[in-house]
Amino acid sequence: MARLEKAGLRVDGALADFINERALPGSGVDQRRFWEGLSKLLHEFGPRNRALLARREELQATIDAWHIARQGQPADAGAYRDFLSEIGYLVPEGEDFRIETAATDPEFASVAGPQLVVPITNARYALNAANARWGSLYDALYGTDAMGDLPEGKGYDALRGARVIAWGRDFLDQSVPLADGSWSDITSLAVRDGALVPALRDGAKFAGFNGSAESPSDIFLKNNGLLIRIVIDPSTPVGGQDKAGISDVVLESALSAIMDCEDSVACVDGEDKALAYGNWLGLMDGTLAEEVVKGGKSFTRKLNPDVTFTGPDGASVTHKGRALMLVRNVGHLMTTPAILDRDGNEVFEGLLDAMVTALCAKRDLDKDGAKNSVTGSIYVVKPKMHGPEEVAFASEIFDFVEDVLGLPRHTVKLGIMDEERRTSANLKECIRAAKHRVAFINTGFLDRTGDEIHTSMEAGAMIAKGEMKTQPWISAYEDRNVDIGLACGLAGKAQIGKGMWAIPDKMADMLAQKIGHPMSGANTAWVPSPTAATLHATHYHKVDVHARQAEIAALKRPARLDDLLTIPLAGGRNYSDAEITRELENNCQGILGYVVRWVDQGIGCSKVPDINDIGLMEDRATLRISAQSLANWLHHGIVAETQVMDAMRKMAGVVDRQNEGDPAYQPMAPGYDGVAFQAACDLVFLGRVQPSGYTEPVLHARRLQAKADQAA
Repeated sequence: MARLEKAGLRVDGALADFINERALPGSGVDQRRFWEGLSKLLHEFGPRNRALLARREELQATIDAWHIARQGQPADAGAYRDFLSEIGYLVPEGEDFRIETAATDPEFASVAGPQLVVPITNARYALNAANARWGSLYDALYGTDAMGDLPEGKGYDALRGARVIAWGRDFLDQSVPLADGSWSDITSLAVRDGALVPALRDGAKFAGFNGSAESPSDIFLKNNGLLIRIVIDPSTPVGGQDKAGISDVVLESALSAIMDCEDSVACVDGEDKALAYGNWLGLMDGTLAEEVVKGGKSFTRKLNPDVTFTGPDGASVTHKGRALMLVRNVGHLMTTPAILDRDGNEVFEGLLDAMVTALCAKRDLDKDGAKNSVTGSIYVVKPKMHGPEEVAFASEIFDFVEDVLGLPRHTVKLGIMDEERRTSANLKECIRAAKHRVAFINTGFLDRTGDEIHTSMEAGAMIAKGEMKTQPWISAYEDRNVDIGLACGLAGKAQIGKGMWAIPDKMADMLAQKIGHPMSGANTAWVPSPTAATLHATHYHKVDVHARQAEIAALKRPARLDDLLTIPLAGGRNYSDAEITRELENNCQGILGYVVRWVDQGIGCSKVPDINDIGLMEDRATLRISAQSLANWLHHGIVAETQVMDAMRKMAGVVDRQNEGDPAYQPMAPGYDGVAFQAACDLVFLGRVQPSGYTEPVLHARRLQAKADQAA
């Protein structure tokens, strides 16, 4: 499609049409003001963005030279810390302060619970995530291995159903116990004089009901700020086998959901960006819908309405039916051909995202009826920032955007992804740089590990990828994120988040392990699916996160900077040939399995089988760590180039087999000459020279090449 000239910009036609015909009408912002504002943003902030990237490269080159000069010398934590301070990698830490963010929604300020992250380009996934505010505990238990095994056969198994009911009753006994006896013993539920019968141990946990008081269809309970809906319907197979006629226990699950324009999508041009922005607009104005075929039947999936019920005092209560939605913009690195500036250069994608996603989100602030934000805020997650200067720059961007769009100052709330080493080491000052708008800090182990490896690439060979979680730096990283967040006053105003459970088919393991996130003081953590959100929600009933945060804050744990800066080197360890082969093949298979879908099909996030055919949620963060791990071992001679290429070819055959049921899949073997295979090789063989070890430059270039080939 031809480009349109707009205020000195050459704009892809699909993107220009979306903005002019869909995003601007009804926004209260006229075309001239928008395009002139966007042009000014791109032209005035672009050079500053470029300077920040140059500073990254300058610091990296200085760190590389320091490590090369000290090869063979023993580690000296003090000397290393002093060096990082001298070059400005570590900045002086200022006085204590508390954030001043105002008007955050309850999902940030007062209620703790799971968070979903989904690719915004997939409307079905986006709608599922938005609607995952409520989820069936019974379905989550019955259909997964949460109880230790998977269901057998296709029909309803009454014995398994009885186990589900027993699990649910135990959950109720722990979360909302009765004054006398157990939930497993009750035979009926009723409401009398504004109280539940049988009585709760804590009557304040009764939130309301639907139907008649003597024979309610729903009972609503509240624990740790989260609602539990008990559905009563003895006409159903489940309700019919239940003594009290309870057919389901529905939990408030995904309190929030990040609609992702970054790591989980493959947006490389104006057409892709228009799709992403269009879905975000549809979520914000409530119009997004998707035709779905399931079980041979077609239906339209759209946003769920709010939930209403009668409170204990007889008044009507309205509660959100959808997750609070955030949008993740791209970081400061990438440019996009969606718009060319007056000199013909691609513009920075993060600047474009800031203006257009805020424009779309403005629709929620202006509309009547159910709103995403009840406080009039827009939530933007900003990833991959390096240090306080880049956070301050992001905050300035949104100052400018707010002025162009006519929004009050600090309407846009900023989420800081603590996933780059320079941000982790300077987290307090990063938070200070956005203290009026920060509403979220979140650890991201995979990206953080990728940057850990790349930053210290010249220090030596790193330990194997699977051993990273046992290293001192990762414990310090996770603890410091919570400790510093609490010290800066995020409790009661903002989210402190933890990373993704990446194995969506292992729900029993998730239930056993992920309770560690609320126990750590995090008031949200990422999950890979609505079902996982419902199961993870049970952890927030077991752990009062706000009380836990108070306990942790009282400990005043020391900020262990030296631990954070401990480089995870393999040292004198000699890996066996078998260990090297296993690490090499695991990484090559993971890289190929993800990249082939990204490049050939434009799929930015999916459940990709690992080398053992176990499905893992893969996005660019998982790709980054795998690619940097191999690039490091290649650079330091643990593996040779021929070994890597042999493993790539061998694993291409494995990935081809794993995808043979996909009619859109293009096999990589036996030619090994396709664009996707070349991209996977680039990520490893050129990994050492990629900016900060990021995968985007290679992926974007190869995806554009593949799209051009497909169009030819």
